[in-house]
Amino acid sequence: MRLLRLRLAYFIAAGAVWGSAQASTIYLGAYPSALLIFDEGKGAITGRIPLTTGLPTSIRLSNDKKTIYVTTNDHSGIEVVDVATQKVTNHFVLNSETKRYRFNGGTPDPTGKLFYAIVTEIDKLADHFDIGKPKYTVIDLPGQKILKTYDIAKEDENGNAGGGRGGGFEISNDGKYLYQFRDKVVILDTADFKVVDRIDLAKPDEPGLENVGFGGRLDSLSEPGQHISLFNAVDPYVHNRVFGIGHFDLGTRHMDFTPLGPSPSGMTGLQITPDKKDAYTVVSNGTLGNKRCEFWHFDMATKVVKDKSEFSCRSRFSFGMSGDGRKLYIYGAGFEIEVFDAATLKYERTWDLNNDVTGAGLIEIN
Repeated sequence: MRLLRLRLAYFIAAGAVWGSAQASTIYLGAYPSALLIFDEGKGAITGRIPLTTGLPTSIRLSNDKKTIYVTTNDHSGIEVVDVATQKVTNHFVLNSETKRYRFNGGTPDPTGKLFYAIVTEIDKLADHFDIGKPKYTVIDLPGQKILKTYDIAKEDENGNAGGGRGGGFEISNDGKYLYQFRDKVVILDTADFKVVDRIDLAKPDEPGLENVGFGGRLDSLSEPGQHISLFNAVDPYVHNRVFGIGHFDLGTRHMDFTPLGPSPSGMTGLQITPDKKDAYTVVSNGTLGNKRCEFWHFDMATKVVKDKSEFSCRSRFSFGMSGDGRKLYIYGAGFEIEVFDAATLKYERTWDLNNDVTGAGLIEIN
């Protein structure tokens, strides 16, 4: 059976995303309304960025690594942070006394003036709330308002249900096309939000796979012009679930899948070392008291699991890696970052953040 292989050249181009030998600065969303600034070298919080609009639910770094975009929960807010000064340069909320909006995440355009998201509008009436359908939404950042909304095609409505969150967004380098990754890749023209193309992952060209679905942005390695993510698929013969790495080139719209093995109950994050020789994920099986969590270490040359190591599960957590690829981090839903040695997969230490962090994710900047 012919299997499409992931081209490692794209991972090499992504090396800057994952850092160098120098210690990095880490940004994490924190309760009740802040970004924590954590110095990886010192292993300590060195500052915090107060957020005016509330609890951070997602954080996203611009392609040039100069700006962080934060979405917040309390009043459907957006805050723009300048990385150089570590200051909020713009903030506003979408909610009003009679209207509320539900969204989480999105992506800025290359100019930093527009923000694209899927938003559900909720009207507060005299005796009830009227909940509308999710819509593609263009938010004017300098103008601090919703600029335009567009209806979602009927055949795409189900994939965008659940609070209007939908799948992860990426944007082309020229800002002309928006890509949404779900059970299919939907390509939209940002001028009018007409669907340019739909790449159906349910029946990919690869004969050994079907029903492919990309992971979310937290489970992906992204770089300008590329979307690289964990994926799950089902073979068409005995219907066993498999997982692997998927790569989508936004320019050529070419997609590669590299199946790696049977799918566990859950996977958290995909981290790749700067030299692109090794990759790590966290695998979870079982629930509640029977839950079992392991680090899985992959050899990227052979695409096989080199070793595994179990660690104590949290009920909810996220997974990260140090800028030099030598340490693995377990964080989120708590006050600590647990540090593990990437070479041995053994626990080393715990960094106390003195603050509960949210599930908004982690941004690492060298």
